[in-house]
Amino acid sequence: MPDIRHSTVQIGPANVFYREAGTAGQPVLLLLHGFANSSHYFRHLMPKLADRFHLIAPDLPSFGFTTVEEGAGYDFTFAGLTNTIAGFVNELSLRRFAMDVFDYGAPVGFNLAVANPHSISAIVSQNGNAYEEGLGTGPWAPLRAYWAQPSPATSLSKPTSMTSPPQF
Repeated sequence: MPDIRHSTVQIGPANVFYREAGTAGQPVLLLLHGFANSSHYFRHLMPKLADRFHLIAPDLPSFGFTTVEEGAGYDFTFAGLTNTIAGFVNELSLRRFAMDVFDYGAPVGFNLAVANPHSISAIVSQNGNAYEEGLGTGPWAPLRAYWAQPSPATSLSKPTSMTSPPQF
């Protein structure tokens, strides 16, 4: 059975714990867990895919072993979680990757995809709700306009971007 490694990386006030399996050079699969879970959720999946993928499963802030400095004023919203995971992706130098998103991990992953669509090779969604709170207003504004009234005027012919897009 392949080894699952454990590590942490400091991203702003969050000390992000993550599990990793597989080897560098294989296609990367970022595993984003849901509510009332942690990266532990993927403990049975990771060994089954480690021979084909480089698997990375972080604990979102306030879940599992990820800690946030007390009094740091961390923004415990989907935007805050997205910023932390974008920083995590940058710190690990993940340039192109697939994502498996589950529950709360879905809006985080979807926000990463909207901010940098060229970085995402695939999305596997398990109960991946697009929570209104998770979508925010910035990068999703053109999509919201198109959903409300599909027309050439609201067409998505131009790529969307965040005010300060995460750098992958």
